[in-house]
Amino acid sequence: MAFEIRAIAPDVLDQLRKTDDAGREPRRIVDEEGGSPLRCCLRRSRPGEALLLAAYAPLRRWALETGADPGAYDEVGPVFIHEEPCGGPGPGYPAEMGGDRRVFRAYHADGSILNGYLVEARQSADPAAASVLLDTLFEDPETAVIHVRAVEFGCFQFEVRRTS
Repeated sequence: MAFEIRAIAPDVLDQLRKTDDAGREPRRIVDEEGGSPLRCCLRRSRPGEALLLAAYAPLRRWALETGADPGAYDEVGPVFIHEEPCGGPGPGYPAEMGGDRRVFRAYHADGSILNGYLVEARQSADPAAASVLLDTLFEDPETAVIHVRAVEFGCFQFEVRRTS
């Protein structure tokens, strides 16, 4: 099965840098210690990087593209992004975004949750193991999109979509 890992799209990042999905101006921070998960380039921040903390509604954004209606499943949560445009993510599974427990949430085409799978830290940082699970999830024809989220804080990490 072929799939594509997606960071927040550049045009959406441009919007979030002005007004986030909660209708507020994002908060500027300097990450002195580093290690914050960046949803623009799918890596961890480096010490001293200037970041923005913004509210983001990933399922709402996906629904705008597809015509889905997530209803009560529409969630808004915090994400860290670079203050200025960056180079975006590299190819493949972003192992640097793993290392903690994750939940892989599969959604139906209408925006409702199909299933959720707990992924232990070791598997979330292993591109091969995570890819096997993603392939398995996409074997179900009902899976339209997968969102990877942090377990402890519930934050959106990245999106996974089928490719043709």
